[in-house]
Amino acid sequence: MRNVIAYTAARLLLFAATYGVVYLLGARELLAIIIAFLVSGLVSFVLLSKRRDAMSAAITEAMDRKRGVGGRFEEGAAKEDQVEADAPGDAEPPAEEPRADAAER
Repeated sequence: MRNVIAYTAARLLLFAATYGVVYLLGARELLAIIIAFLVSGLVSFVLLSKRRDAMSAAITEAMDRKRGVGGRFEEGAAKEDQVEADAPGDAEPPAEEPRADAAER
């Protein structure tokens, strides 16, 4: 999570710095925002590649951990099903008794 926050903060800081430079060069309002967005995106692609890779690795690791939890639940359910199937006794579930209201019909 720390890598995600660091990368996002770096991107925002880079955008703010780029916006300031573009504003000082004379672009105003929407044009300044668009130019700053494009320039900061290109610059961050080059300058923040290591941070982006670290963030990607952290997200992938977190997703793998979450998938591992689901796998353990599935393994436990499969073991439980196997134990129930191997249990001695009636293979068929007990038959249901007719209900009283069904006999009156």
